[in-house]
Amino acid sequence: MSNQTVSPGALLAGRYRIAELLAEIDGARVWRAVDEVLSRAVVVDVLPVGDPRTNLLFDAARRAAAAADPRFLRVLDCDMFEGVTYCVREWAGGRPLERMLASGPLTGQQAGWLAREVSEALENLHRTGHAHGSISPSTVVVTDAGAIKVVGLATEAALRSAGPGSAEQDVYNLGELLYASLTGRWPGAAPAWGLQPAPVEHGRLMSPRQVRAGVPRSLDDISDRLLADPPRHHAPPITSAAGLSAALSGVVGSSHEPPNQMDETVQVARQNGSIDDATQVVPQAPPPALDPTPPAYQSSNGHAETAAYAPAEARPARRQTPPPSNGNGGGRRRADEPKRKGSWGGRILILLAILALLSVVAMAQFLLKGAMNNDQTDDPGTGNKTTPSASSKPSATGAVAKIVSAKDFDPEPAGNGEEHPEDVPNTYDGKTSTVWETQSYNNKPNFGGQKPGVGIVYNLGAPTPISKVIVTLEGDGTSLELRVPKGDDKTKSPSAVNGWEPIATEEDQPEGAVTLTPSAPTETQYVMVWLTKIPKESGSKYRGTIAEVSIQK
Repeated sequence: MSNQTVSPGALLAGRYRIAELLAEIDGARVWRAVDEVLSRAVVVDVLPVGDPRTNLLFDAARRAAAAADPRFLRVLDCDMFEGVTYCVREWAGGRPLERMLASGPLTGQQAGWLAREVSEALENLHRTGHAHGSISPSTVVVTDAGAIKVVGLATEAALRSAGPGSAEQDVYNLGELLYASLTGRWPGAAPAWGLQPAPVEHGRLMSPRQVRAGVPRSLDDISDRLLADPPRHHAPPITSAAGLSAALSGVVGSSHEPPNQMDETVQVARQNGSIDDATQVVPQAPPPALDPTPPAYQSSNGHAETAAYAPAEARPARRQTPPPSNGNGGGRRRADEPKRKGSWGGRILILLAILALLSVVAMAQFLLKGAMNNDQTDDPGTGNKTTPSASSKPSATGAVAKIVSAKDFDPEPAGNGEEHPEDVPNTYDGKTSTVWETQSYNNKPNFGGQKPGVGIVYNLGAPTPISKVIVTLEGDGTSLELRVPKGDDKTKSPSAVNGWEPIATEEDQPEGAVTLTPSAPTETQYVMVWLTKIPKESGSKYRGTIAEVSIQK
């Protein structure tokens, strides 16, 4: 038997019935087969006669068999049959990450959870002194139940003649998976696994947040610490699976339950927008209300069947006829039997209830009349007419003002006229996962010394009282001002910087929500959030980021 004679329908080693070809790797073939002894699906790697990788595959199978973590698919058998080398391993029904990413990136929670599951499996493997050797989007599978399975432990590397690999390389490869899961791009110079290469800026791989809006900063930092050399912000690199597991557990938790059915929610997540934070889990839908008519379910043969034990239909209870009082039945009152009359005690109770109700009505009329009298004036010059009282509307203090529109503000000649105008709506869409960023500036946090600042102008549609403005920032060290148009006319938006006056200032603010409170009561149609200093991004680069702005009355 040769590699070419192993084909669908063939029985290998008198036990494994070959079903279909799954992949071909440098002449080696990977088949789905059925173990006819145990009646279960398996995967069989087959090398042709005399293939130099035979010894590598045997050695890899021995190392893989020693792995105890259930997230690795076990090697079940490895032998030769009629000159052909074969290696049998478990089958896992599901979708490889490579196929999932073809539909787009994962949510932050999904990507972080998936990477943490693989890193924990690698952590347990690396303690034994072994490595996987070929972590890639094709060797990580999400099963139909949402669990993670890692395929091809040691054997995949043997088939690719890649050697046994190392723990450090496994961790770096997992960093590539995390980056691809967050961005839908491959962090390399060429396309790979069906993904286009990630963009590069000044010879350096752009971080996930620079590639795709809404990537949680915590996962962005972890990805950077895995792949960047050196990492941004002087952060220590992550080079071990144990360190990666700890970092990811701090973001997505330590639960092994999948965040949701990952293969079914990728498209939903892309349509509805990413979750605000990596720690946020999509809530489960509430249970449906009880239905007296249970829906039919579809059987495996395609016919609709009803539930075997359907609950009885809910109907209002009927008052039953009382049983007869004697053997003659009927239970009716005889025509000559006098009707019972109510007792005097019952009549007195009814009378007292009526009197109480009349007392309540009289008291209400008295209070209403008194309230109306309080609204009248005794000034004879007004003819005893009521004067208009203060507005009956409740105070709007603390209510969120509606933002009608907004525009980036970077006036020439100091500025170039715009700062990512297409992303401005992200700052008032109610989601901190979508952001507006400034351009990247060199050397100095004050926009490279080129301009006094940049900002966003918000139009409220009409003059509105402003009590405070809450700005959610990303990155540490942002200085910002709250500005309104100078002068009495605040229904026009000045086109020059000197047409605006600051009414609140906050310096060197950390990441998070910053409250700007006007120094005096202010009513204006236009409000500007003006950045004067921005955080360090990497190396000598500086960039400002606003995630959300809330203007309160």
